Amino acid sequence: MKRMSRWISTAAVLAAVAAVAAAGPAPAYATGNLVACTLPSSESTTFDPPMTATPTPTMVTVDRTYSSCVSLSQPAVVSGTYAGSFLRPTQSCVTLLGGGSRIFTITWNTGQTSTLTGTSNSNIVGAAIVNVTTGTVTSGLFSGASFTQTVTTPSLAITFCTLGLGTVASATGLVELLIV
Repeated sequence: MKRMSRWISTAAVLAAVAAVAAAGPAPAYATGNLVACTLPSSESTTFDPPMTATPTPTMVTVDRTYSSCVSLSQPAVVSGTYAGSFLRPTQSCVTLLGGGSRIFTITWNTGQTSTLTGTSNSNIVGAAIVNVTTGTVTSGLFSGASFTQTVTTPSLAITFCTLGLGTVASATGLVELLIV
């Protein structure tokens, strides 16, 4: 059993590396970029009760840290955070896929904020869920700019859960954000 667990962990890491490689290179720092946040930016999500393959009302809590941020227009911006909790009336491992509208506010290390409004789409790539959100900064710092955020969450547990083979209480992903 321990050997199987080690194999699954190794497979998950390899799948995550493959998913990040498939997503392409990190955002280029082209002239005009307002801010780019790359790895090791991360997201931690918890599900209460843990997700199953059956839709259930679930409290979802997201903590996202934007690290290694570089801004040509606001050089003092080097990091940011987002934290939010919300009730999803029909959350399941399967409903993680697909898309929907998103609104979230980033608090930058300078104390300034940016509210981002966009559309999200998630797909399974190997043993990872890759969520891409695109849209516009609707208020605050960088208002009017476009953004792309990619969250890659390697998780065999989520893959198994979508097949009805277990539950998921939490997941951790890698985050890249580009505001132009």
